[in-house]
Amino acid sequence: MDQDNRDWWRRGIFYQVYPRSFADSDGDGVGDLKGIITRLPYLTRLGVDAVWLSPIFPSPMADFGYDISDYTGIDPLFGTMEDFDALVAAAHDSGLKLILDLVPNHTSDQHPWFIEAKSSRDNPKRDWYIWRDPAPDGGPPNNWLSEFGGSAWAYDETSGQYYYRAFLAQQPDLNWRNREVRDAIYDVMRFWLRKGVDGFRVDVIWHLIKDADFRDNPANPHYREGRPPHEKLLTQYSTDQLEVHSVITEMRGVTEEFDNRVLIGEIYLPLHRLVAYYGNDLRGAQMPFNFALLSTLWSARAVEMIIADYEKALPPGAWPNWVLGNHDRPRVASRVGPAQAPVAAMLLLTLRGTPTLYYGDEIGMRQVAIAPDQVRDPFEKNVPGIGVGRDGCRTPMQWSAERHAGFSTAPPWLPLAQDSASDNVASLEAEPASILNLYKALIALRRRLPQLIHGSYEPVAAHGDVLLYRRRSTEGVAVIALNFGAAPASVSSSAIGFSNEVLLSTLMDRQGEKVEGVLDLRANEGVILGPHQDD
Repeated sequence: MDQDNRDWWRRGIFYQVYPRSFADSDGDGVGDLKGIITRLPYLTRLGVDAVWLSPIFPSPMADFGYDISDYTGIDPLFGTMEDFDALVAAAHDSGLKLILDLVPNHTSDQHPWFIEAKSSRDNPKRDWYIWRDPAPDGGPPNNWLSEFGGSAWAYDETSGQYYYRAFLAQQPDLNWRNREVRDAIYDVMRFWLRKGVDGFRVDVIWHLIKDADFRDNPANPHYREGRPPHEKLLTQYSTDQLEVHSVITEMRGVTEEFDNRVLIGEIYLPLHRLVAYYGNDLRGAQMPFNFALLSTLWSARAVEMIIADYEKALPPGAWPNWVLGNHDRPRVASRVGPAQAPVAAMLLLTLRGTPTLYYGDEIGMRQVAIAPDQVRDPFEKNVPGIGVGRDGCRTPMQWSAERHAGFSTAPPWLPLAQDSASDNVASLEAEPASILNLYKALIALRRRLPQLIHGSYEPVAAHGDVLLYRRRSTEGVAVIALNFGAAPASVSSSAIGFSNEVLLSTLMDRQGEKVEGVLDLRANEGVILGPHQDD
C-alpha cells in the first residue's frame, strides 16, 4: 500500500462542517447536503483536505442530531441517501476526503432499539441499554450527573427501573459491555465505509464504558460556583474506564478492513489521560482530538507549556493534532479577540500535527449573542444563565452581503452575526490582507514547506509575549515567531538564526523582507521565517 495514501490524515487539514449552518439549498433556513455540494469549490480554494460532517442521520433533533433514531439513514432535513452519495462522489472528485460523525455512546429514545428495550424487562434488547433498580429510597441508583444538568438517571414508570443517560433523557446510553451492541455499531461503521466515507470522528468516545459496579462518583474539590452543575462531581466511574481501550481497538480494526481510513476520537481529558487513547502499540484512535488550546489561557507562556506537555506526553510514533474551535465551544475570534485570531491561525497551521478548522473561523466569525427567545441549545435551556449555550458558535456561515448572508433565501434557523454584511467570504476574498486570505496563504505555505508538515518541533527560548519555535526537517528549517501581546516586540537573530527572510506575516505585508540581527514584531503579529532564497 502506498504510504502517502495510507498516511493522508497526517499531511491533511481537516475542516468541520456543521451541516445545519453551512449552506441551505432548498430555502427552509437549515443547511443541507446539496448546499454543502455547492460549496465544495470554496473548500478546495481554501486548500483543506478533509471535510468532517456533524451528524446528518435521522433524528428527533432533541440535541440537533446527536440523538440518532436511525444510524444508516439520512434525515430528510438534510436530504436523501442519493444526495449523500452525490456528496461523497463530488468530494472525492474534488480531492477531498469525507469524515462522518459516529455517535455510538447513546441513541435517541425514538430509536427502534430503545423502543424495544423499554417495552419490557424481558425484551431481548433490554440489555442493549443500561437499566438499574431504584436506590432503597426510590431515587436514582447512584449520584452520577448528566452533562446537561440534573441526575444522569431517567425513571421509566412502566418497568419501575431507571435508565442511564449521560446527556438528555431523550439520549439513553447504550450498554457497550454487551457484545451485540458492539457488533451492531461495527456493522453501522461498515455500512458507511462501504459507501466510501474516509473515516469517523467518534463522539464522546471516553464515555463508552461505565464502571461495572456503578459506584458513586467522588466530589470535585475544585468545583466553583457558576460552573456547569455536573462539574460538582469527578467522573471517576462514569467515564474513561480502562476497558474502553479494547473497544476502541475493535473500532480501529473495523476501519482497517477498508483501505486508507482514519479513526478520530472526541475526548475531553487532561493530556496525560488523553494520550492513552492512541492505544497499546498505537492500535487505538489515530487521532484522539487534542482540545488543549480550546481552554488554555491565551498567552505565549501558557501555550508554550501546553505544547511542551503534549509533545512530552505523546507515545513514541504517535501523531499529534490540534483544534482551535468546534461546535461546542465559543468561537476562537471571541475567545482570543479579533486582533489575535490571525496569530491563532498561524499557530494552528504551523504546529507539528494535523490541524482541524471549524467552519467560519477562517473568516473570523465571532460568537453571536443569542436572545433568550432564540435559544435552541438544550444545554442552555436546562442550565440557563451561566454561559453554557452553544448556539452562538453554530450560527450560519457568512457567504456574502446578500440577504441572509447568502446562506439561505429564508430566515435561518439561528440568527446571523451583525457583521455578516461586511465579514463574509465574498468581501474577504476580495480584501488582500484579510484573515481568509491569510488562511489560504498559510495553507499554501504549509503545502510548499515539507518541514511544516513532518518537521520536528523545536521550542526556542523567548520572553514576554513572544512564542518562538522551529520546524526542522531534511528539507530545511522554518522559524515561527508569534507576538501574543498588544505591544511591539523584538527577537534577536541569535534566537531565530541569521540570514532569514519573512515568508509570511499575519499582516500579509512583509513577504521577502530580509531579517538581519533583529526581528521586529508589531503588536499582534506572527511571522514565518525561512532562509534567504539566494542562500
